[in-house]
Amino acid sequence: MQQPINGLDEKLSAKPAPHPRNLDPYLPPCYLPATAFLYLALEGEGDGLRSLLGGNMKKTGLLLLLIATTGWAQSSAQGAAADQTSPEGTVVTTANFPTVRFETPTYADLYCAGFISKQTLPDANFVAGGLHTPGTTKFVKGDLVYLEGSGYTAGAQYEIVRALRDVNEYEMYPGQKKTLKAAGQPYEEVGRVRIIDTRNTHSVVAQIEYDCDPVNPGDTAIPFAEKSTVSFHSPTHFDRFLPASNKLSARIVMGKDFDATMGTGQKVYINVGTNQGVKVGDYFRALRSYESALEDPVDSLSFKASTAEDTQKKQPSIDPHMFTKSNGPIIHVRDLPRRGVGEVVVIGVTPTTATGMIVFALEDVHAGDGVEMDEAQ
Repeated sequence: MQQPINGLDEKLSAKPAPHPRNLDPYLPPCYLPATAFLYLALEGEGDGLRSLLGGNMKKTGLLLLLIATTGWAQSSAQGAAADQTSPEGTVVTTANFPTVRFETPTYADLYCAGFISKQTLPDANFVAGGLHTPGTTKFVKGDLVYLEGSGYTAGAQYEIVRALRDVNEYEMYPGQKKTLKAAGQPYEEVGRVRIIDTRNTHSVVAQIEYDCDPVNPGDTAIPFAEKSTVSFHSPTHFDRFLPASNKLSARIVMGKDFDATMGTGQKVYINVGTNQGVKVGDYFRALRSYESALEDPVDSLSFKASTAEDTQKKQPSIDPHMFTKSNGPIIHVRDLPRRGVGEVVVIGVTPTTATGMIVFALEDVHAGDGVEMDEAQ
């Protein structure tokens, strides 16, 4: 019968007094943490453990001690570095400085994003039909289409774009129509074709090599140009309540497909461009103030609803009027801090506008949200 090893069996089987609210089961001896073995080795139990487990426990204990010391030193250094980089007046937590991961734009993101152009593109070159016209009106990758216009050469590539209009004509934020008119004409990037036959006098034959959406007769053909890629961005901490600065700021005038609410991976159009020094790869932080909710006809209803608890003696009022003021504190929405809702990377530029992709979103990004150049990224 095996004899107890220097009291090791008693130490392994000892159970602490249970906490009255602790429902976790006791860990079996096989789950004894490594620090326990280190303690036993330092307390002189090395000979017993050597016979129990085999090997040189003195070396094992020293190795565990070295690992523990190294880990403690690294965690201390990281903690000190975090304290040094924390902005003054802040306590860094996962709520106000969350760790965020950036989505990297793909080929489809770059070439199907669309854009807004201050200058209307020439539409003399356009899609006139396809191989199975008039039975087919929408053409996709691999289909043959006919282009009318001039300047075509065999082997040349053309981008197919489409000038857009909003059939709903609904403003997503106050003044959107006026802002969009000042920004320019929205275009959808539909696909790419290659000219394969130019012998016909009035039209040429092209094959669709890539499509974002089906190509329609009437779509415009413009010379194709390669786009700059955006490199991978490592995860980082996002300062959610970064105060306003004098950095370049602008506005999201609309979302792709006239979307009003966007999330990670979706495209937005911003009313600054190369004239303001914006280039592909720049990052903008998407921002929202609480005043924008107060101005929204739907979201403002929440401010008008009662926010007080029935038992409050002095109930607050939010930006009250003469007849809505209560006996409690007055809350001014303009005094609340602005908040960052996401990050946008620029994937296309014109002289006056930029196309961006939302690389992460902490909450929905809205058409009408402000953006500010994020040089730290």
